[in-house]
Amino acid sequence: MTQRTEAAGSVALKDGRTVTIRPLMEQDRAALANFGMGLPKNDLLYLEDDFQNPEIIARLINANAAENWRQVVAVTDEGSIVAYSGALRMPGWSYHVANIRLIVDRGWRRSGLGMYMAQAIVDAARELGATKVTVDMQVALTAGQAIFSHLGFAVEGQLARHAIDRDGNLHDIVIMSAFVRV
Repeated sequence: MTQRTEAAGSVALKDGRTVTIRPLMEQDRAALANFGMGLPKNDLLYLEDDFQNPEIIARLINANAAENWRQVVAVTDEGSIVAYSGALRMPGWSYHVANIRLIVDRGWRRSGLGMYMAQAIVDAARELGATKVTVDMQVALTAGQAIFSHLGFAVEGQLARHAIDRDGNLHDIVIMSAFVRV
């Protein structure tokens, strides 16, 4: 793994803007809801969680202290959330595996924020005790694949028509993984 980033701290992005990357907290409820409401329809089609649903926002906020789940956000000086990531350690015989997800606000993409957030959530997964981290995304999301490849992830497989978006369209996904602790 390269480009180490602590899960809490201020980072300067390539475009000169700064954000604080830290764990999601109870007081982030309104900011997380605003983040979700600001996501474009194309992003919403592909997310596992509906960030515009108040019940989902409540579930995410309430899970901030869950034993097998870590969530990290990027927050502006004004208190707006501009990126979200989560790591969920799997149950049973996959207890050593954490699956991660990551979304960056459209206005903050190509600034390096995705890379910082990816590293922060991988670090959080390691702190959960995961030794293997996986991420699934649509095959078309090449920028996301590049971020995780840079962090040492490799493609484990591709599943045809495995994801269905909110419009009912089927999409292929790629599964990438990395071992984070031996």
